[in-house]
Amino acid sequence: MEARSAEELLARAERAEAEKLRLITVHKDLELEFDLGNLLATDRNPPTGLRQRSGPGLEAQLRGLARDNVQLLINQLWQLPSERVEEAVVARLPEPSLRLPREKPLPKPRPLTRWQQFAQLKGIRPRKKTSLVWDEASKQWRRRWGYQRARDDTKEWLIEVPGGADPDEDQFAKRLQAKKERVARNELNRLRNIARAHKVQLPSQGGMHPTGYQSRAELGKAMQVAKVSTASVGRFQERLPKEKPPRGPGKKRQFQPNIGDFAAEKKSQLELIRVMNSKKPRMDVTRATNKQMREEDREEAAKKRKVAKGRGGKRKGRPLGPGGKGKGGPPGPGGKRKGRPPGLGGKKGQRQGGKRRK
Repeated sequence: MEARSAEELLARAERAEAEKLRLITVHKDLELEFDLGNLLATDRNPPTGLRQRSGPGLEAQLRGLARDNVQLLINQLWQLPSERVEEAVVARLPEPSLRLPREKPLPKPRPLTRWQQFAQLKGIRPRKKTSLVWDEASKQWRRRWGYQRARDDTKEWLIEVPGGADPDEDQFAKRLQAKKERVARNELNRLRNIARAHKVQLPSQGGMHPTGYQSRAELGKAMQVAKVSTASVGRFQERLPKEKPPRGPGKKRQFQPNIGDFAAEKKSQLELIRVMNSKKPRMDVTRATNKQMREEDREEAAKKRKVAKGRGGKRKGRPLGPGGKGKGGPPGPGGKRKGRPPGLGGKKGQRQGGKRRK
């Protein structure tokens, strides 16, 4: 009986081992193609065993086929080198052989913030700080920032009043307000960085950029923005010497209301039609007079330039012969002499005592 029972136990163990091997052993006519880097298994065997096209039998066959393929993939994974990470056995996957297409395009490099641009311009290198610092008050290591940070002054129940401060001023409220302003300033800088990354021009920037040199236009724009940033919108700001008045946005267009005085609207429309249908166009007398005066001035200036140019051309390069108009030379026959009557020794063809009539 004992030998029989031992044989039965061995046979039962063999059957259990065969059942385990049957569960993990799958036979395929064509071997599957594996891409372990992508955890992909490709089955090229034709589905000839799927006889039924519908019904519960087809669902069971599909489940069996999927189970066999997954079992083959798991068998390949167990053949890879493994390691233990945090009480778990993991397999080191190889590089994927099949290159899958991306669903979305490659991300663009993130643009530099304003501080990063300034640091790059000035050559400032970032220094990495540790996240934990020693807190002398609590005698333990704490975080540098955030909750339960070191040297946290918000937990103080007593604040010393500074020397030049108002003794009746609430120092706790002042500290809370300063913190709110810092948070708001950081949020504003964050939004400005986002706007700069999307190339959106902000009206409050004033044209100043973290560059090594600001042009004259940028400095003028920044000065105008600073002047109109007061409560009076720059109305009572003093001007610098030789400072030109700023160019304002100009007069805003005024539109008549859609529902209003119909008599005034009718009168304006009739006046417009009368001007359009009139034979004589409306003339601005002042403007026409100024235009005529400018034209006359230009003509007179052109004549003066022409006369001056002609006189200068005759003198330039002309040799002074004997009897010319040069000083110190003896007058030639028929030349002019100061204090001599014009009738004696004048030009050819002149009468004595005056010029010849035409």
